[in-house]
Amino acid sequence: MTAQQRPEFDHSDRERIYEYVKEHGPTDYESVQQAVFPQDPGGFRHHVAILKRNGLLETAIGGGLQVVPELEGEEEQFTHDEIEFHIRPARQADLSGILGVLRQVAEKRTYIVAETVAQELDHERELLRRDDVESRVFFVATVNEEVVGWVHLQSPEIEKLAHTAELTMGVLEEYRGHGLGGRLLERGLEWADTQGYERVYQSIPSTNEAAIEFLEGHDWEVEAVREGHYKIDDEYVDEVMMAVRL
Repeated sequence: MTAQQRPEFDHSDRERIYEYVKEHGPTDYESVQQAVFPQDPGGFRHHVAILKRNGLLETAIGGGLQVVPELEGEEEQFTHDEIEFHIRPARQADLSGILGVLRQVAEKRTYIVAETVAQELDHERELLRRDDVESRVFFVATVNEEVVGWVHLQSPEIEKLAHTAELTMGVLEEYRGHGLGGRLLERGLEWADTQGYERVYQSIPSTNEAAIEFLEGHDWEVEAVREGHYKIDDEYVDEVMMAVRL
């Protein structure tokens, strides 16, 4: 396991707030404000809002503030067909890169769930999430430090569904066929297994034959087909529901 990278701050006051919460653990707002900004509650709220937007602080279960945990893990290096790429946990700084890849993969309208993930990220501006609503993590593939692929797992914090997670993944077209997708999928499923998930699933339009073939080649199974579930370019398209058990 690699050590977590220290966040970069563009304001010393925000760094003070972050370090206080990190040191004390989940802490109520008033205690943090009194300890760090006793004379400026308005400034405190402003800095907290920016720290939340940047994915460094979050609201703890039951209220208060806590540090958003960085997703730990090794950065792995691979070479295939003379292409060197890395697979690693995503960081908040990867947000724009992941959004760019998501949009390029989703623009052909053969990956509806990826479109939804892109819309959520664009609105929320937070990569990692762990609260009483849902958990969400990303791993990325990079070439020359640029994000060229992602794998994303999301699970609702509902007891009856706590054993399941939805997965999306994609790679820029120019990097497909070089092993990035397989490595990303492997990394995502390894993480899901260590977290105790028993079933990982996703849904794909039947027109995305390459994605279906790819998943079947990695032991995913078609669990159901919903006929005419999508309407793409005025044509009804079946939804293929696939899953793998860990």
